[in-house]
Amino acid sequence: MFTLAQARHLVATLRPRIDELIRVRADLTELQTDLATHGLSALGGRPEVKGLEARLHAILDELRQHGIEVKGVAPVLLDFPGERAGRPVLWCWLEGDTDVRWYHRADCGFAGRRPV
Repeated sequence: MFTLAQARHLVATLRPRIDELIRVRADLTELQTDLATHGLSALGGRPEVKGLEARLHAILDELRQHGIEVKGVAPVLLDFPGERAGRPVLWCWLEGDTDVRWYHRADCGFAGRRPV
């Protein structure tokens, strides 16, 4: 369980890793598209795909080890289990957000997001 302050601190602390996830995701997508379309890429070949996939999974595992629920990779969507007014909620961070500024009830999902 995270307080809002803890979720915000963790996002700030892990920001370099989250930014790396976004870069790896973009490189992997570009490399796979180039290989599928042209059979070659300036980013490499099949070994580089495997390396990027391994790095992507390692970063996701690292985030999960902190208790973060990774709900999406494109865009990156992170949920932090917590409590608000005695109810279970998920503090919610979406790629592009500068801070954790949203939450939703655990039983409502993304569609139930509300500003903090």
